[in-house]
Amino acid sequence: MRSIMSVLVFCLFSGAWNPLFSQSYSHVEELPYKNDETLTYILSYTWGGINTEVGEGTAKLNCSDGLCNPVVTGRTYKFYDIFFRVREHFESSFIDSTFRPVSFYRKSEEGKYKAMNRYRFDDENGKIYVTVQKRDDPPIDTVLTSTRYTYDLVTLFYASRAMDFSSIEEGVKYPIVFAIDKEIYNLYFIYHGKEVKKIKGLGTFNTMKFSASLVAGEIFTGKDEISIWVSDDKNVIPLLFESKVLVGTVTGKLKSYGNLKYPLSSKIK
Repeated sequence: MRSIMSVLVFCLFSGAWNPLFSQSYSHVEELPYKNDETLTYILSYTWGGINTEVGEGTAKLNCSDGLCNPVVTGRTYKFYDIFFRVREHFESSFIDSTFRPVSFYRKSEEGKYKAMNRYRFDDENGKIYVTVQKRDDPPIDTVLTSTRYTYDLVTLFYASRAMDFSSIEEGVKYPIVFAIDKEIYNLYFIYHGKEVKKIKGLGTFNTMKFSASLVAGEIFTGKDEISIWVSDDKNVIPLLFESKVLVGTVTGKLKSYGNLKYPLSSKIK
């Protein structure tokens, strides 16, 4: 993940450990989201005295006939396109009763850098069939070995919202396993308990606070964690996240939402 906009995409997906949401759902009505749910986030960058909004991302969910097809897009605002134009497109399909991914697609344009991922999950044989293309190089096909607890990033986001939160202990590191490009990453998240959080421009909420480890690279140091505040209600949606990067801090907050399954009852004022 090379750009600041990728922080937004990653933060939306930082999720939970498999056994916590491994239960099967026999009815879509039991899930914490419904068809056509839409979440939009603003991404801001802070460095020294500079604090500016640089882009936004949207996650939209489509479900029918036992499958969910979420699509996540991210983009820099027009002014920042002059300096570094970013367009991100992620989508997946997963079985709504088990959260098992079926396919995943990613297309990223970040300045002169381009990347494409295409996955097909084969749980029966523990394989992910992957096609990866970087810049204008020829596509490369490979096979990753996975378990039924290996996710793509988009499926992980929705599966994590349906996990059994009553089973989570504060201060414990729970593993996260996901695939991106030609790699499988083993990271972790920590639950820090409940917190009343005031979010500028959005309101004051009852939240559940989490932190998660990040992959070291051109944006993250690998030493810092990302902090995420999630609505403490039946929707379980990320409201705010922030993380240090190599230079400065990135913050994202919920800008707007549509077609939530439940009222946003976590909002106090």
